[in-house]
Amino acid sequence: MTAIARSRAGRRNRRGLAALVCGALAAGGLAAAGVTALEPGAADAASHREAPLISGQPQYDNTDVYAFVSPDRPDTTTIVANWLPFEEPAGGPTFYPFADDAQYDVHVDSDGDAQGDLLYRWTFDTQTKSGDTFLYNTGPVTSLDDPDLNVTQTYDLDLIKLKDQKVTSTTKLADDVPAAPSHVGKASMPNYKKLRDQAVRDIKGGGSTFAGQADDPFFADLRVFDLAYGGNLSEVGRDTLKGYNVNTIALQVPTAELRQSEKQPVVGVWSTTQRKNASGKWTQVSRMGNPLVNEVVVPRKDKDKFNASSPWNDKQFLKYVTNPELPKVLEKIYGLKAPAEPRNDLVSVFLTGVKDLNQPPGVRPAEALRLNTSIKPAADPKRLGVLDGDNAGFPNGRRLADDVIDIELQAVEGELVGNKNDLGDAVDANEQKFGGAFPYVALPTSGSRGPLAKGGGSGDSSARDALSGGAVPGRPGAGGGDETDAVLIASGAAGTAGVLLVGLGLLWWRRRGAPGTSG
Repeated sequence: MTAIARSRAGRRNRRGLAALVCGALAAGGLAAAGVTALEPGAADAASHREAPLISGQPQYDNTDVYAFVSPDRPDTTTIVANWLPFEEPAGGPTFYPFADDAQYDVHVDSDGDAQGDLLYRWTFDTQTKSGDTFLYNTGPVTSLDDPDLNVTQTYDLDLIKLKDQKVTSTTKLADDVPAAPSHVGKASMPNYKKLRDQAVRDIKGGGSTFAGQADDPFFADLRVFDLAYGGNLSEVGRDTLKGYNVNTIALQVPTAELRQSEKQPVVGVWSTTQRKNASGKWTQVSRMGNPLVNEVVVPRKDKDKFNASSPWNDKQFLKYVTNPELPKVLEKIYGLKAPAEPRNDLVSVFLTGVKDLNQPPGVRPAEALRLNTSIKPAADPKRLGVLDGDNAGFPNGRRLADDVIDIELQAVEGELVGNKNDLGDAVDANEQKFGGAFPYVALPTSGSRGPLAKGGGSGDSSARDALSGGAVPGRPGAGGGDETDAVLIASGAAGTAGVLLVGLGLLWWRRRGAPGTSG
């Protein structure tokens, strides 16, 4: 891939079955537009849970990492790292705290040797005001220090500088900073944006930090795992992650603090999670750099090994990049001819950075996001990033709106070696708009989806007493008052019939078992 700004418009060459696949994907996207999008609970998605061991430890599971020059503050760089996938917004009463026994780390390599030179570490502490209630909050929460917020979290942020993996200094950038809580619902948190804003804090030396819940910014149709979209492209075009939240850690710092120099502006970024093992030692259990590497590139036998490994040892995984499985799967299912191997074109995307764009001198191949911090934010960002002539986008770092699924599918199918294609999953944008200022991620989906009941007094028919089995008439999805009443009546009749049947069964059993009786 060369870093030449050029438009893809008008140069597409659709041929043979590849064109049919592209058309089918597009049709899938159009068809999905006429269907109600999947909400949490409606899909059995299988990403963000990329390895067997970490899939059972969601608090420690990295989902995505983003690194980009801040669009509104181009002298700074923003890093966003997410954890805890598939947060169903109404999943109380515990909801989704960060783990107290974890070290959430963001690593920055400023010289291309695959070793972290800077390590930003967040550690959390949970406080509970009262253990005598099941509630996360005991009333409407209007501020982060509201006494009605029963469960709170604070964190410390440390900057650890290293040389050859040895600590040279440690600086506390923030101490006892409040994290934004999970968005319980509209009644509990009537102005969640206010809570989000209060959780953005300045840090020592300049810059900002944020930790809290956010809408999952990753947009994709993850049913690729069902034999690549159903085996016949019947499953494309729906954002599987729509409506789910994640736990976000975001950092914005002066770019000069991250890069080696103006002459060497490329940095490598990845995140990890450590937790204590049975012997009390810190152990790395999760790792994340480029999207979809551990999910799709690394095979099952090495997924846990990848999560526990460090970038400077990534030579052991090189064969999975140069001889990838996904093109073979697409060839088997759809007849798309897999590009010739070894796939050295993919090495630049996933391991070294692209020459003359984001490849540092003397680079050691390693799986990390590589960002050229000297490239200014695009005035008109393109979702396909470098593939569409926008050198400020993926794989030069990763912005929230970069369509990494489409970019990586096209690259895997040979876009960089002359096999022009328009492959994609027909999901081109997040369902919620991203913000224009730090931390940029969208607000989390609320635990309550519908409108709040009004009043509730004796003369207000808009809300019924739940204890009497009533439902709010006209609530979206309830089918209106008449339909709700009919359902309730039918449910009551079915319940009565069930009780009657159970009673008759007991009577028959007693009579059958009594002395002197017969069948």
